[in-house]
Amino acid sequence: MPTLVIVGAQWGDEAKGKLVDVLGSQASLVVRYAGGNNAGHTVIAEGKEFKFHLIPAGILHPGTKAVVGSGMVVCPKGLLEEWDRTLSQKSDLGELIISSAAHVVFPYHRMLDSLEEEARGNNKIGTTSRGIGPAYQDKVARIGIRMGEFVDAARFPSRLREVLEVKNRYMSMFGKEPLNYDDLLAEYTAYADRLRPFVKDIEHMVAESVEAGERVLLEGAQGTFLDLDSGTYPYVTSSHPVAGGACLGTGIGPRHIDAVLGVCKTYTTRVGSGPFVTELNNELGDHIRTIGKEFGTTTGRGRRIGWLDLVALKHACRLNSLSGLVVTRLDILSDFESVQVAIGYELDGQVIEYLPGDADTLSRVKPIYKEFKGWKGNLRGARSMSDLPVEAREYLDFMAEFTRTPVAIVSVGPDRAETIIADESLIWVK
Repeated sequence: MPTLVIVGAQWGDEAKGKLVDVLGSQASLVVRYAGGNNAGHTVIAEGKEFKFHLIPAGILHPGTKAVVGSGMVVCPKGLLEEWDRTLSQKSDLGELIISSAAHVVFPYHRMLDSLEEEARGNNKIGTTSRGIGPAYQDKVARIGIRMGEFVDAARFPSRLREVLEVKNRYMSMFGKEPLNYDDLLAEYTAYADRLRPFVKDIEHMVAESVEAGERVLLEGAQGTFLDLDSGTYPYVTSSHPVAGGACLGTGIGPRHIDAVLGVCKTYTTRVGSGPFVTELNNELGDHIRTIGKEFGTTTGRGRRIGWLDLVALKHACRLNSLSGLVVTRLDILSDFESVQVAIGYELDGQVIEYLPGDADTLSRVKPIYKEFKGWKGNLRGARSMSDLPVEAREYLDFMAEFTRTPVAIVSVGPDRAETIIADESLIWVK
């Protein structure tokens, strides 16, 4: 049962999309298990740049089934635009399948997202305003519309009317005009007609693939510290990006997961509000942002930049039961005289070596750094660990030692070919 979960080990944007693309050709199924189009993956392959927000990055491989899992919330318009754009770039794609249990994002979700964020005043979360939070709220409140209902021409009109009556009351509370039912029904019925052939029950299909011993890759979005329960609450997303979410969003059990790879950068980034212990609010942070092109795939916002936080990364390794690390952006730190990593925190005059669970407490800690000598040269031609400068290998070795998690893969550039497999045995467990 070679079943592999790929999870973000930081605050998202760790280049998981590239890894899913690299390993997707080896998998029968690639299933994304959480989130919506508030996340984004950029993949560079065959000289082209592909941007994904909802479709699993494994879609670029013709023999692979790319599944939008039941834990996701899906904007139909966004999904169709993404599908059409990807088809225009590459005609031979994998098979797209959408879980009938995934929830649908509607315009009222996006409107409420913006209104709620505005109402927070100075305490904004930093959402993408794509309607993700309100869609998950409807899911929990048990009034959400799922994909199976959405593409059912007999059921959708009554379900939309039922929910829109409630949402328009909310709109009036914010002083907004109600949405027109007939206009919304006409627009979204057209989307449903196009998406209907893709919508299926997926749980049995995923389970049967696992039981047959096929390679199944479970693709996460965002990152560990944006998890609704385990992240820096309330500065989190509305779903479960951690490895445990792979079970919730696909219908397979925890004993059917064989390996979990955590993707992390050689530095740290995050988007939106919330504590960031190693943040570099200076010219160095600006320089890393520029050379690393650290701007969001979904929003275009510049990401916040900081040194690698090994205390947080060690926590992520434990929380996700990581079998290996995938270290990205090693090439970005080339030609620095020195680089630093946080190996502890100072809190109210005391040294601690763990990640506080409370966001306010985390915002008060100061990093304790260890400095490493930098490495020189262009790393993008490296294809084995021995091709890397000794200083870069020492940096990677310390990451593995501190987190007690071996390095499985190292990325030295954005293209799928610019990848070093450090330990293949950690990827697809037999």
